[in-house]
Amino acid sequence: MLLILINFFTQMGMKVPAAFGYSSMRMMMAALTSLLLTIFLGPRFIKKLYEMKVGQSIRVEDCPMLAQLHEKKKDTPSMGGILILFSMVISLVLWMDLTSSFTLILLVTTLWLGCIGGWDDYLKMKYKNSKGLRPRNKMFFQILLAALIGLYALSPQVAEKIHVGKWFSPPQAKAEIQKIKPTVVATSLDMSEYAQRYYIPFYKDPIVVLSGSLVLAAFFITIFVITGSSNAVNLTDGLDGLAAGCIVLASLVLGLFAFLSNNLEISKYLNILYIEGSGEVAIYLFAMIGACLGFLWYNGYPAQVFMGDTGSLAMGGIIGVSAVLLRREVLLAVVGGIFVAEALSVILQVASFKLRDKKRVFLCAPLHHHFEYKGWPETKVVVRFWIIGLILAVIGVISLKLQ
Repeated sequence: MLLILINFFTQMGMKVPAAFGYSSMRMMMAALTSLLLTIFLGPRFIKKLYEMKVGQSIRVEDCPMLAQLHEKKKDTPSMGGILILFSMVISLVLWMDLTSSFTLILLVTTLWLGCIGGWDDYLKMKYKNSKGLRPRNKMFFQILLAALIGLYALSPQVAEKIHVGKWFSPPQAKAEIQKIKPTVVATSLDMSEYAQRYYIPFYKDPIVVLSGSLVLAAFFITIFVITGSSNAVNLTDGLDGLAAGCIVLASLVLGLFAFLSNNLEISKYLNILYIEGSGEVAIYLFAMIGACLGFLWYNGYPAQVFMGDTGSLAMGGIIGVSAVLLRREVLLAVVGGIFVAEALSVILQVASFKLRDKKRVFLCAPLHHHFEYKGWPETKVVVRFWIIGLILAVIGVISLKLQ
């Protein structure tokens, strides 16, 4: 909205500080806006949740010791993700380019997955013994969203149908194809072309380009990354502040890549793909960072509120979608290594239980509960996971120069 107002005032002959049009300024303002909104709206919001008796349910079927470890959490309200997502959407409306296709994709992702998670939380709240949405139903709607995004990214026809005048035009990218001293020859790529390229950290050229019939493989990779990221963050959300802190670290690195990819000269210097308008992705990721930091004000141990599936499914999906839009799927697996480890621990636990006559790999899954069972205090588990997340984030940043 700000950019629309700037254009309007400029046409009226009024002077507006040019800094407010820069992605860097809007990133900082988006983070500050969502941070302050979350902090100042938090007390009233939490009070309302207490009045609605939106308490946290504790899983005891396969890990009965959790009932003892988390006994004090059972009356702590959930659905705090509503506050996080509300602050993010307000930042989006205020600071992002509303004509950008990236803005539209991220907004739809937020509302879509937020509604799925919210409905899941609502069922758990309304019905005492309910486990929420059936996993297959939840997965269906996640896959449907990811499939629509995959079609948009990989099919020029779909992208053009969404394009209305100057609004939601498909982004362009530029990549070096040949160096002829002293000049560099680059080629322009439309979204369907650059969406077929896959990059890994520490290597500047795409490791593979899935063209022709292999585009179908790219489509399924997109679905896997988005749904996998959404569910992995959801599994990580089990201790006070754990998921929010890890989201901040992963979003910070992806936001940095998005910002640098938006500048033609910087992207050329760093040997990364230039993606037109990717600054909008950076702005939204920083809005999510601000919202998570504000949420940690109330979610830090001992938590006054939990984000619930409303927040974890949506924010996991957002970083997954951002990685797909930036062509940084492998980077997400690195900087989001905590999420990967949590998801793998559940997969291994379930597989072992079914294939090895009910034998378990971990004392309890996801992974953070395993360490709780070993006697680690909750705060120690969270801080150590944050430290590992920070190390992985630094590795992700280092990959910018070493390629």
